[in-house]
Amino acid sequence: MKTMFVIEAFSLACFVLLSQVTAKNSEDIRCKCICPPYRDIAGQIYKQNVSLKDCNCLHVVEPMPVDGKDVEAYCLRCECKYEERSSGTIKFTIIMYLSILGLLLLYMVYLTLLEPMLKRRLFGHSQLIQSDDDVGDQQPFANAHNVLSRSHSRPNMLNKVEHAQQRWRRQVQEQRKSVFDRHVVLS
Repeated sequence: MKTMFVIEAFSLACFVLLSQVTAKNSEDIRCKCICPPYRDIAGQIYKQNVSLKDCNCLHVVEPMPVDGKDVEAYCLRCECKYEERSSGTIKFTIIMYLSILGLLLLYMVYLTLLEPMLKRRLFGHSQLIQSDDDVGDQQPFANAHNVLSRSHSRPNMLNKVEHAQQRWRRQVQEQRKSVFDRHVVLS
């Protein structure tokens, strides 16, 4: 229920943001003229919101730093480029990036805080903790596969996934022991 609400709210927010930027903003189109130094005038960059046909030195460079005959010589040295960007695409990309980042953050919180509490509640605290002699470090979920395999109410696919997860955790723990205790890197 909450997930559907979040998805609907996210979709609505994306729709509102994208509908607001369908028309070109004045910041989305511009003409940029880069003028190098000319005689005693320092080089400058001029920007103005003009159409493509007006993207030249005479329409963009204001105020004109030179007078009379030097205007044409000054403008010939300037390089003017018409630039166009899509604010809608930029906003959509940022929203997608932040939403994926938020989902990953929520998943991390789930894995670090909620999953251990749920497993302790489901399987009992005494079944999950092994002695230090057996493993070296305490691994609260090392024998969770044994508890799950005894449970016939779970479908077979979930048991396979849980077994693969436990095997991966054992491999990571072995690698940690090798690297930090024995100072050996596994191949």
